[in-house]
Amino acid sequence: MANVVKPAMRIIAGIHAVRSALGHGRGAIETAWYDASRRDRRLGQLLAALRKAGVKLQKANRPELEQLAGGANHQGIVALASAPAALGEGNLDELLCALQRPPFLLVLDHVQDPHNLGACLRSADAAGVHAVIAPRDRAAGLTPAACKVASGAAESVPFVQVTNLARTLRYLRESWGVRVVGTAGEADTLLYEADLTGSLALVMGSEEKGLRRLTREQCDELVRLPMFGVVESLNVSVAAGAALFEAVRQRLKYTSKNSLIR
Repeated sequence: MANVVKPAMRIIAGIHAVRSALGHGRGAIETAWYDASRRDRRLGQLLAALRKAGVKLQKANRPELEQLAGGANHQGIVALASAPAALGEGNLDELLCALQRPPFLLVLDHVQDPHNLGACLRSADAAGVHAVIAPRDRAAGLTPAACKVASGAAESVPFVQVTNLARTLRYLRESWGVRVVGTAGEADTLLYEADLTGSLALVMGSEEKGLRRLTREQCDELVRLPMFGVVESLNVSVAAGAALFEAVRQRLKYTSKNSLIR
């Protein structure tokens, strides 16, 4: 069972991950291996859905599943699925034109840890973000590790990689009227004092250096999270979650819950 992963394919493990991949259409999953000795209603329902979708199913014992899953909690099922593809900056106009509400974007300025990227994608999905934007170079991409942490969000949230982040932010501001709000520990304005309604791009800095100078220059405003302990900063994915859901809180004041859904 070795060497089953093909180019542009990835191994996913667990009922939720496989169900999420299946939800992205016929052909998203090529093969699934499952533990036939396991009596689990959720697993049975998933297998029925996989059969209906024409996915090739193969029985496997627990050691084989554990080997395929690479130590992940597989819950009796592992699948070979197509890897989500990143979009290019040329897709931004099409993406924004298709929106029926003001853009809500998360921008990551050279976040390099794929686990942090995955966690940011997961928070972005939960908050109803329309796209996550990041530089193409010197930044984490949609690696298997990032997709695993994202728990399905890598497929549901458009991930746009751009060549020049500062230029993209300027374009969003000047051509689409998007307000760009960056996060920085030394900012005078608290996150909770800023207006995060309307067309918005929240910008998070990298794990070590924060926002770069050119990125800062494209921000309409810098904000910070209040810190009361001895640590100087939060993990970028934690800070992104806090900032995104403050924006959600504010936006819910002016619109219905359903209108925030992508």
